[in-house]
Amino acid sequence: MTVRFNVVERGNPANPTAPKKFYPSIDSTGRKTLRQMAERISQISTVSTADTMAVLEALLTTIPQELAAGNIVELGDFGSFWLRIESDGVGTADEVRSSQIQNVLPRFNPGKEFKRVLDAIEFQKA
Repeated sequence: MTVRFNVVERGNPANPTAPKKFYPSIDSTGRKTLRQMAERISQISTVSTADTMAVLEALLTTIPQELAAGNIVELGDFGSFWLRIESDGVGTADEVRSSQIQNVLPRFNPGKEFKRVLDAIEFQKA
């Protein structure tokens, strides 16, 4: 598979006076909706689009619920989801409070199959 990229010029936010540099940036070729993904899955399996949609909807409902319950969600060779928090630090362990938590962020770690696909990507300058 080939992924196209553009060239973008970016400054250093930590040092606005530093010279800007050029970086590659992925050039998206479009978006796929959940329905389009369900249709594609139904084409390569024996499951109908409607049944696939039902399962995908259930998965998308249960993943955040499981994360909110404190679980890591493992999806086999696809990868794992977990939560990460941003917080302020304090001087001692006794001072730590939940009120320090500023933000909760979902994280994803790709599994073997996902990494294999990513490793096979070829890049082409747009």
